[in-house]
Amino acid sequence: MSIYDIPLRTLAGAPWSLAELAGRALLIVNVASKCGLTPQYEGLQQLHERYADRGFSVVGFPCNQFGGQEPGTPEEIQDFCSTTYGVTFPLGEKIEVNGPGRHPLYVELTSVADDDGEAGDVEWNFEKFLVAPSGAVVRRFRPGTEPTDPELVAAIEAQLPG
Repeated sequence: MSIYDIPLRTLAGAPWSLAELAGRALLIVNVASKCGLTPQYEGLQQLHERYADRGFSVVGFPCNQFGGQEPGTPEEIQDFCSTTYGVTFPLGEKIEVNGPGRHPLYVELTSVADDDGEAGDVEWNFEKFLVAPSGAVVRRFRPGTEPTDPELVAAIEAQLPG
């Protein structure tokens, strides 16, 4: 199954699909508003702005599975992201990324290993999955990798379409 075939919903609850972003490089991130890593929103927004006109988008999926750090309603999450970090990249609905309720998107994403050869569960908020314009998941970066990390930036640049 392609990630483009998986039915999703926007944070506002409208039907959505990553097929709308087909042909773009994507960085898919499980996000949270009350996490020690929450300031990564700033770097994610910077990446989104820096490369948007070159065929790139960050896509965030709020998740409350790690320490209850995303307890908000969709409206609260949207307000926090836009007023605190100026987030303009797409946000999907709040989902589960691990366990029996794992969203089908994350079933696909978590089958990809990180650079140490480890696949499986997401470790914490702000784990990052780099998707090629073809829809193939090409790299996985653990939560501690900052959006400004030179290795992550180089990996994004290598996936930018033509």
